[in-house]
Order: sequence, then C-alpha cells, then structure tokens
Amino acid sequence: MQSFPMFLRTTGRQVVIVGGGEQAAQKARLILKTDAKITLVAPELDAELKGLVASGRASLHTGAIEPETFAASALTFIGTGCPAIDAALHDLAKKGGATVNVVDQPDLCDAVTPSIVDRDPVVVAIGTEGTAPVLGRAIKTQIETMLPPRIGAWAALAGRLRGAVAQAIPRNARRAFWAWAFNGAPALMHNRGAEAHAAGMLKDAIEARRVPSDTGQGMISLVGAGPGARDLLTMRAVERLQEADVIFYDRLVDPEVLELARRDAERVFVGKEVGACAWPQEKICALIVAEARKGKRVVRLKSGDPSVFGRAMEEIQAAEGADVPVEIVPGITAASAAASALGSGLSERGETDTIVMVTGACRPGDAAPDWGQHVRPGVTLAIYMGVRAAEQITAGLLAAGAGAQTIVEVAVEVSKPQQRLLQTSLNDLPAFLDRENVTGAAMLIVRLPKSAAAEMSCAPVRRHPLSSARAV
Repeated sequence: MQSFPMFLRTTGRQVVIVGGGEQAAQKARLILKTDAKITLVAPELDAELKGLVASGRASLHTGAIEPETFAASALTFIGTGCPAIDAALHDLAKKGGATVNVVDQPDLCDAVTPSIVDRDPVVVAIGTEGTAPVLGRAIKTQIETMLPPRIGAWAALAGRLRGAVAQAIPRNARRAFWAWAFNGAPALMHNRGAEAHAAGMLKDAIEARRVPSDTGQGMISLVGAGPGARDLLTMRAVERLQEADVIFYDRLVDPEVLELARRDAERVFVGKEVGACAWPQEKICALIVAEARKGKRVVRLKSGDPSVFGRAMEEIQAAEGADVPVEIVPGITAASAAASALGSGLSERGETDTIVMVTGACRPGDAAPDWGQHVRPGVTLAIYMGVRAAEQITAGLLAAGAGAQTIVEVAVEVSKPQQRLLQTSLNDLPAFLDRENVTGAAMLIVRLPKSAAAEMSCAPVRRHPLSSARAV
C-alpha cells in the first residue's frame, strides 16, 4: 500500500475548504456528514455554499490566505477550479502544517477521498489510492447492496447498551453476547423491520444476565431470484442469501446468484425439472419446514417472483401449519424482465390498459387455462411457461378472435448470457418454437392494442418495433 487507511476524528476540529464553486461544494457535502467545523476560504461563494454560511453550518474566511489560515485544520481541501492557483494554495497550506487534498491532482494529495458507504455509525471507505475512482464507486455500489439499510441504527443501539452489558454480562461471555446480538436472532429481527422486538431481546438478555441461544425455531424466506442476472436481485434478497443457513434452489436459478450467499451456507438443489417428479412439491415443503424447525434460517430461492406462478402458497401453508415464521421477498418477475429486454412497456397509453399474467402449465389432471377469455382490445397477455402448450394456446386465442397474424414476442432466458428475443405470428407460433429450438424458460407476450380492434379477427395487429421475424 502507498496509503494507510484511517478514520480521522472530526469532533471539535476544523476542516478548511478553499474554493467557492462546485468542486468546493462537493467536498462540503462530504464533510457535512461529520460534526466538523467547516471554514470556507473564497472571495465569492455559489448559492449552495452561501446557504451553508447563512445557516451557521460553515464560516467564511475572506481575508488574506496565509499559512496560518490552515494551521488549526484537521484536513484541508483545495478546489478553486484553476490547477495553477490550487498548486500555489497547496504550498501555503503545507507551510501551515495542513494535511491537504487537492481536487484532481493526486500528486499534491496527502489524503485522498474514498468512496463511502454510510450507515452511521457504521462507515465503509473504499480507496484506490487515486488510480481508479470509477472502480471505487462500483465497489461502493456492491457493498451498498450487501449491508442492511438498518445496520447503522442497530450499531448505535449496541453502543448505547455497552455500559449495561459490561455490568451485567461476565467479561468471558461478552464476546459471545455481542456475536449473538450482531449475528443471531436480534440482528435478524432488526434487519426485517422489527426494531422494537429486537431491542427488547437485547434488554431482556441483559436483565437476565445471560447469553441467549438461538437454538429453536428458525424461519423461512421465499426469495425471488429475479429473471437471472444477479444484479437484478433486490437488496433484501441479497440480505436473506447472506443470512441463510441453508438454501433450496431449482434449475432456473442462475449459479451467479448463489455466489452472493454465505460461503458456509448449505445449498440444496431441488430440481423441479418440467415433467419430472424427483422433487415433488410435498417433499420440498417438508424439507424446508424441517430445516427451519431445527432453528435454521432457510431460503427457498425461486426464479422471478415467488408470488407469480411460484407455488408460494403451498410452501406458506406448510410453514404456517408447522407454526414456522415465513415471509416473501419479491423479485422481478419474468414479464417485467421480458418487456425491459424488448425495450417496451407491458402497457401503452391509449392502446393497452390491461395486463394479464397467465400460465401455460397447470397441475397434472387440472383443466387447461382459458386463454381465449382474455382476447379483447386493450389487453397485453404475458404467458408464463407456455412453450409446451403452444399449440393449445394458439388454438384458444385464434378461436376467441385473435388475428392469425397477431405478433407474439418470445423472450428466452431473459437477462442471462444466452438471452434471445424472437418474434413470430400467432398462427405460426408452435412451428416457430420448434424451428428455433425454444425449449427452456421463455415468456410469450401477445399484445392486442385498441387500434387493431376492428381488424382483430382478420388482419395483422400493429407490429412491435422489432422489424424482423427474429431479433437477437
């Protein structure tokens, strides 16, 4: 390392910012996160910096700039917008004994500004020694998704309770107490929004003068993995993966998503191949409940959104029947992901005002869905798992009045490296899927705009901007 990372105390200390424009304002925004006294050095200030002075949050130095101007500063930022002036001011600041950061001049910096993940009082700083600030910001984005949004409030509460813990918990048990507080049930409850319950758990343990055990009942999270790409997961989904003791996943979950889980979490593949029965739903329900009853945090990882054709209700009912806490963590569903990939909306003002999500697959023995009942002007049909039933779907829609040349958009393996975006006519759909060897996860989107109502049974529907019969 050419720089040593360290946190600089700001309480009761002064930070000097030289400059009156946007560069200085950017540094001021950073320091405003601290309790430092801010001194602005400039003949004129922009409106934002004037507001800081007017509010009393910063003071203004307009006199001569000398080495003594910087002598009492904990840190000095220089950013006038003129590199030559900044270099001259750097020399004055160094004569005054200041630690200096000059904007966009790494060679003149004693200290560099890191990318910051702020969960006050928990702060993560990412530095690249001034060589790759864009990379630093990219890493910051990744860490933002990993750290629970409420972790700062939880750390602050722990700080307020440290004295009580020191009095109530023997020294040799305190590490175990804090491990339980930050990694066990209290932290889990706090991260999920039950702040009062979590705080009560800590206070009850302090009053009882003991370190609780998390053995006992766990909980189940039905987590939406989204359409495939791991950067389409929600922050909450990532949190649950990092908390999980055991993860049950199926074939549609991209392996990249599992890389976000704790390294020591158990991963259990539950198959769910179409038409296969090695992992029937009843067995999956029994397994996730059994693991939760061992006190484990269980994630049932499902592609897309668990509540959209994800059989979530069967697993919820199994958990509730066993008195195991269960939650749904929603994900981006395939219809939304497909529309995004196609560069269009599922609805269009004045043309389609109704979106119907319908499945192409039912339980063995159940009657097929009545796809035709949704054929009317203004409807967008998003058909999940429809490839195997393409002939029946086509026949049902045509019989209900959809035009033979109605365009069907086929989004295959959306957001994954093997993604394909295809387009065909309704009457050619089954043969087209065979020709294109579409056998896996695919979304079928059928648009029935109002402008084509009069011709719905006999003429082509207005085409989507995809111009060819096939687009990749």
